[in-house]
Amino acid sequence: MGLWIGLAVFLLLVLLVLSVRVTAVMVTGNNKYSAEQIEGTLFESRWDRNTLFLFLKDRFQPHKEIPFVEDYSIVFQSPFSVEVIVYEKSVVGYVSYMSSYMYFDKDGIIVESSSSRLEGVPWITGLNFGQIVLNKPLPVENQQIFEQIMNLTQILSIYEIKADQIKYDSSGKATLIMGDIDVYLGDNKDMNGKISELHDMLPELAGLSGTLYLDTYDENNSGLWYSFIKK
Repeated sequence: MGLWIGLAVFLLLVLLVLSVRVTAVMVTGNNKYSAEQIEGTLFESRWDRNTLFLFLKDRFQPHKEIPFVEDYSIVFQSPFSVEVIVYEKSVVGYVSYMSSYMYFDKDGIIVESSSSRLEGVPWITGLNFGQIVLNKPLPVENQQIFEQIMNLTQILSIYEIKADQIKYDSSGKATLIMGDIDVYLGDNKDMNGKISELHDMLPELAGLSGTLYLDTYDENNSGLWYSFIKK
């Protein structure tokens, strides 16, 4: 009799454990994906929301690979709620290579290959490079130009300026493409000052279409005027 009672209690506990489900998910650290996208990726089936199954899966199975995400952590706030902390890859730009977009970080390492463009990340054109390998440095022919790209993308990030494309000509002079506005920056000299000027001028450029020439920037001439040619 005691054996049957023990078995019944055990089965009751199993049913109780299997019935406990995660109903609340909070996502933090995400910029490239919405919270709904992250939740939908990690909780695809009904079993993914079972608290015990989720705990064991998180501890003993490799995490899912998500493009542009280095890793994530699942923190249990209670048996019914979790926080998903997303650690995104640092991406500053991308180049086109063999029908794919190859994204690189601030150190020039290729961190992701994708068939789609990531919003808010500039497309770098005008570079000559060799064979691209994931998790290896972008093999540019002119290392000096690449260092200039790193400098420019970091300055743009500081001023929170989004460029669709950064185009380099054969002499290494840069042009930002921002919607209908082209910003000719010229060489790498005084790049921080040029981007600072651009930041201050953005409200005046809203709704316009044309080319702004900032290559004449001179840090010693605060009253300098810049040319803007409408398209």
